[in-house]
Amino acid sequence: MSGWMIFIIGLCFGGLISTWILSHTRNGKIKAEYEHYIAQLQLEHEQDLEMAQKRSVNASRAILKGKLAEQFAPMFPEFEYLPADAKFMGDPIDYVVFNGYTEFRDGVGTIDDIEVIFIDIKSGHAKLTAGQKAIAYAIQAGRVRFETVRIEL
Repeated sequence: MSGWMIFIIGLCFGGLISTWILSHTRNGKIKAEYEHYIAQLQLEHEQDLEMAQKRSVNASRAILKGKLAEQFAPMFPEFEYLPADAKFMGDPIDYVVFNGYTEFRDGVGTIDDIEVIFIDIKSGHAKLTAGQKAIAYAIQAGRVRFETVRIEL
């Protein structure tokens, strides 16, 4: 074989090896970059998940405390009515208070002393729901009445 032929074969072989080495080096860099990016995303995901779990637990605690406050509200000094006059409903309004009813029943009060009050118990930063606001609006507008429903057995 001639020297030129060996030179051209060597040049081609060297080019192939160089291309292969550069390709693997470039692929290795890209792979390392993506692995680093994936590791960052996984860390962020774990942190977000942990924060979401903490928020969820705190929200559950707040809801539980609110439910307890609703049930025990008549026992607290902020509740201005006799617990015997308060009837728990829970949803959509927590209590209907028949203020003065116990005294009327016991012969101490008069029929004109009885007052019906709808109460919703809130704690912390809780606000009335849209439905509760609608009920409050209906009551304030005077759209309240008493009915007797007779059931035939």
